Amino acid sequence: MQRETDTFYTTLMKKTLSVYGIAYVALLMFVLGLLYVYPKLELHLLLNSYHTGIEDTFFKYYSQLAEWPLYILALLPLFWKKIGMTILFALSELSGGAILQILKHTFSFERPVSAFENYQDMVLPLVQGVDMHHSNSFPSGHASTFFVFFTCCALILAYHYQLKTKRHNHRRWFMINSSMLVLLVLAALGAYSRIYLSQHFLSDVCVGSIIGFTMPCLVFYFGKDKLLKLEKEYTKTND
Repeated sequence: MQRETDTFYTTLMKKTLSVYGIAYVALLMFVLGLLYVYPKLELHLLLNSYHTGIEDTFFKYYSQLAEWPLYILALLPLFWKKIGMTILFALSELSGGAILQILKHTFSFERPVSAFENYQDMVLPLVQGVDMHHSNSFPSGHASTFFVFFTCCALILAYHYQLKTKRHNHRRWFMINSSMLVLLVLAALGAYSRIYLSQHFLSDVCVGSIIGFTMPCLVFYFGKDKLLKLEKEYTKTND
């Protein structure tokens, strides 16, 4: 009976996460298709050709979430004695960050603003008030951080959903899976903001997103039991 219960919970969590995972893979395939079809600079202009004042303001500040606000949000579960989310984010961000830095300094690709300096006939739309970077473009650290944070949220949400679900509920299942898609959209918006601001090319944010998506999944898969044990010990200590 216990084995059947565990199987039910495991299957439920996998089904819940599959919505986030499948949607991400579909988005990734679309992005890879664009990278295959279009030259690098032309694709950047295609994705960055339409600007409005509202979008300039939105993406300028939304992009900054990956600089420190998401780190603050990752600490908030500590107030509710939920240390698992914080540790999951920290381990994923540290391991992903190490990979990012190795790749950045190995390839040292130039940023869009530097790449377009050699093409006077191509006008690069820029957003006023944004400090432009010129080097270490590949991959995007901001895109990785956005995907690390929201993938961690998806993992924690799926895990707690399967803990609280005794039987299949269509309404709750729909709400949870809708939330999964919202989390993916929020992560994708963060990645796109780097293209909109001309801080990165699509290839940069694509690889950044892969790192940001993969690391939390690996950390959770291999360290789930230890994370849960640490959370229980932390809860007992602070009771």
